[in-house]
Amino acid sequence: MRQRWLAAVLERIHELASQGRLHFTLKALRELAALDIGLDEEDARHVLANLNARDFVERAVSKKAGEWMYVFKPRVGGLIVYVKVIVRSNCVVISFHEEEDQIDEDN
Repeated sequence: MRQRWLAAVLERIHELASQGRLHFTLKALRELAALDIGLDEEDARHVLANLNARDFVERAVSKKAGEWMYVFKPRVGGLIVYVKVIVRSNCVVISFHEEEDQIDEDN
């Protein structure tokens, strides 16, 4: 069952990223800028457009909005990055930072 909804979510993320229909929160933009590998929004769009099922970690319901949030950990430029998104009419990028062993505060 996980395969079916995950495939649909990935297809939607790929579609939105390919269309440039991404919205980055201020937090995600700051995290992206702080990465040591020098990524920009276009690079992040490319990462999202190429996510796959192996990158998927978990989904959780946002306590603030009651929506599904999807967490991925793809390898980018030698780093594993933590990417959290909400899929709406646009793909909202909530987090985009180097993977760390700490609790995310967006839940």
